[in-house]
Amino acid sequence: MAVSKPRPAHLHVSPLGTPSRDCSPDYLTMTRDRPATPDRASRSSFSSIRENESTLPQCFSKTKISSYLDPEAIDDLLSPPSPTGSTSSTDSQELKMIQTQTHTHTHTQPHTQPPTKFLPPVTNPNSRLLGYWTPADSFRGWKEIQVKGKLASKSFGDLQILHQVFKDTPKPTKRGGANRPGDAPLERLPTEILTSIINLLALDVPPNGVSRRNVDLMSLLLTSRTLHIATLTTLYSKITIPHSRIFQKFLAHISEHSTLGTIVRRLDFCHFNPAQLFSTAAERSQARNLTSETLLRCLDLTPNLQEFLAQEYLDDDLNADVLRKLFLGLPRLQAVDFCGCTSTKFKEAFASIVSPDWPPVLSIRRLSLHKCLTLPSVVLETILPRLNHLTHLDVAGTRITDAALAAIPVTARITHLNLAKCTLLSARGVIDFLTNHPAAKELEFLSLATDARSHQLFDAESLNELLPVLPRTLKSLSLKGSKMEPSHVELLRPLTKHLEELAIGRSLTLADVNRLFVPDENTEDDVQMQLDWVPHTLKYLDLSDFWGQELDLVYLFSSGCAILKNFSEPLEVIEVAEDVFKRVKKSAAAVERAGWKMSECGSRGWLVRQPLKDATTGKPIVRDDGRRSWKMGADSWGMRKIPVARSEVGGMYGSFMFGRKL
Repeated sequence: MAVSKPRPAHLHVSPLGTPSRDCSPDYLTMTRDRPATPDRASRSSFSSIRENESTLPQCFSKTKISSYLDPEAIDDLLSPPSPTGSTSSTDSQELKMIQTQTHTHTHTQPHTQPPTKFLPPVTNPNSRLLGYWTPADSFRGWKEIQVKGKLASKSFGDLQILHQVFKDTPKPTKRGGANRPGDAPLERLPTEILTSIINLLALDVPPNGVSRRNVDLMSLLLTSRTLHIATLTTLYSKITIPHSRIFQKFLAHISEHSTLGTIVRRLDFCHFNPAQLFSTAAERSQARNLTSETLLRCLDLTPNLQEFLAQEYLDDDLNADVLRKLFLGLPRLQAVDFCGCTSTKFKEAFASIVSPDWPPVLSIRRLSLHKCLTLPSVVLETILPRLNHLTHLDVAGTRITDAALAAIPVTARITHLNLAKCTLLSARGVIDFLTNHPAAKELEFLSLATDARSHQLFDAESLNELLPVLPRTLKSLSLKGSKMEPSHVELLRPLTKHLEELAIGRSLTLADVNRLFVPDENTEDDVQMQLDWVPHTLKYLDLSDFWGQELDLVYLFSSGCAILKNFSEPLEVIEVAEDVFKRVKKSAAAVERAGWKMSECGSRGWLVRQPLKDATTGKPIVRDDGRRSWKMGADSWGMRKIPVARSEVGGMYGSFMFGRKL
């Protein structure tokens, strides 16, 4: 089978094989450097942060704009799922078969395609949600055709010129042992397996921020009918919208080919940046590419949507109709993220739709209102009691109350809970929830962090009650901002035998922290402790509450401290406060002699252990890549924000997760 070469930079190709014109010339030549305007003054500048593949953890690349906005990358209409993407949940409920007439247009005359067909999955033949859409038998967009002695695959436009794309031709017979079209061993695999293989070719973000995405996938679309079907699902199941022009193209495409909208499972706006092409809100509004009306139209055309990921640059377009559609009009929606949405329009729209008349159960399983600072408490008190199947909840910085937290249904099974900087919560309310509520018995990620400069949730007595009731399923715990005493080390030690991330509170010394890594040696009772000592499992230690001289660097690098020694493995990353990081920078040579390196991103800084070298080959020993199921696709340690979709970390979410202070 001949695989087509990438299309030229000036053409888009639809998954049905028909090209469309790219961005207008004036659009591509618009200036990229915009002066600051009052419209943008109220927002922080856009920073696209993504994890870097490296031999060391905590490595990031950072740009002020999304890498999708490069003219070379903006050509790509769609973004496929990450190779680690989560599988859609099985739903045997029948969907109405959608039979549509799709029309493709050439420069001279239109061609009419017969109705598309639906192929059920082999593993669940009764499902209409997990199946695959395929063009009619007459579709020939994948054929290798000679044009003037050259392969048509050199330019997708050649297929358009031929006027033979959808022409019926008799199937050739098998000759000389060659497989007939559609009968190759690869093509005989079930579509589910082919789709899983093709997912490995998918890229969420261009590798270097400039390269074109999905070149291999576009070639597969034109290879064979079977591969076309499997690739179509990869291209359309998870859509990333980096720019309003791309959204407008995507919306136009699913409006013309409505069956493609039924494939979409994720709409991801984490790389969205509206200020790159338009310097003012008036210009953006006049373009009418992405508005509340077009967003609502998009949601209407994607009835099987399961994940909707928004962020602060989209909040003005999340009006009451859009929010009502998300919560009440998409029965299969499982994940919603409104990270950083704080605008007055968003707050008023949300407050206007919540009502006691809502259905008693919502389909949402993973909800993020991270840093939605302006939402009134009544919103959370209305929504949370209806989330019977809740597993991920990020309400960091919100006005959640003890009553709203306690109102979470007992049928929920929360694995990720972020209550950082929730000033309306009380220590008693949180302790009662973690102690008695059935939904909190399987926690893997728990953040109770606060900014000690402005608020304290847990004092020493509260921690004495909290630490013993924390579940053994925990992998990440943040007590940043709490007031701690040396006696709490005894309560923390059992937790370090299953935790991989731990953020320490205030008022401890570095010598107290050192006791988490080595047994005590001062008393006779400590002899038994040394005999029974179980190594810790910590990979990440947050010491950012040690400000200024509170972090004794002399002791940290001394022989009496085990934190930087090989004995402290598997510890890999230590986070320090911003002012401490500046001091450590001045002693970079001492850090390297200890076997560590410095890494920073935004306002956060880390000490990162260098990998050991093999004694025989001299090459670095392959380290743990940092991937964990509870980290939802992230490699790095110490994330501030809970992800609600399993995908590559990047864009605005990367900034909230790893680049910003608490």
